[in-house]
Amino acid sequence: MMRILRVLAPNPGIRELEGTNTWVVGRWPAVVVDPGPDDADHLREVVDAAGRVEAILLTHDHPDHAPGAPSLAALTGAPVLSWRSEGSGRLRDGQAVAIPGVHLRVVAAPGHTPDHVAFFGAEDGALFTGDMVLGRGTSVIDPPEGDLVAYLRSIHRMRDLEPRTIYPGHGPVILEAVAKLDGYLEHRAMREEQVLAAMRDGLATPEEMVPAIYGDYPPEVHELAARSVLAHLLKLESEGRAQKRKRDGVARWKPSEPRTCERCGRPVKGRSRLCPSCSVAVLQERDG
Repeated sequence: MMRILRVLAPNPGIRELEGTNTWVVGRWPAVVVDPGPDDADHLREVVDAAGRVEAILLTHDHPDHAPGAPSLAALTGAPVLSWRSEGSGRLRDGQAVAIPGVHLRVVAAPGHTPDHVAFFGAEDGALFTGDMVLGRGTSVIDPPEGDLVAYLRSIHRMRDLEPRTIYPGHGPVILEAVAKLDGYLEHRAMREEQVLAAMRDGLATPEEMVPAIYGDYPPEVHELAARSVLAHLLKLESEGRAQKRKRDGVARWKPSEPRTCERCGRPVKGRSRLCPSCSVAVLQERDG
């Protein structure tokens, strides 16, 4: 069984909860997941917990997860591995990260950010989720970096792994991993219905919708909530269930009925009569 230890970074906040969870997996040697901020005392505590560090893994490059990586690498001589890194430090979906006592697999999990990955230890059922799943509350999907369609696809993919324990980027460890992932999917479906209901009631911007949807939340989170509402609106637009119009430079939204391709019946965006695949096929047929 892998040894897994949390070293809590000293960066609490609205998004970070108590702070970033830096995970030390194994000991002498160990891998470190998300070193967090470039804080000398925090990184020294990480080194003390790890013994010899064999690799430094990043779930994504946000400033509460990644800035400590170069300093930790300088302290330990360990390579930094992430989705966006160049050369030998670049992670790939399905890649194995294996040292004595530690066996992890890279799981591409875009949605919170395009470069987000999770790490799965199949033998232990351990899933390191970064900001895709939090120990308390839900993850922020902030367009254009955040993409709700990709996010939901990634949550389904992680759920299919049937993990037993989630080690999140922030908040407490989750012992009922599958139930948590199911709850995330149910929560997003509920929010989507609330956004649709708000549009049907004539509310046309995320800022107008937030008080109706997040009325029980403190005002300091309303700005983040508006970004989440926008993520839902963009998803609904991609499915043909919401329509955007700009008036005086402000995007306003209303519900719409999804359209289907006249050739194959698949959903199409906007006023198109054909889906992209059929549009290409028709052009090829005409050219032929």
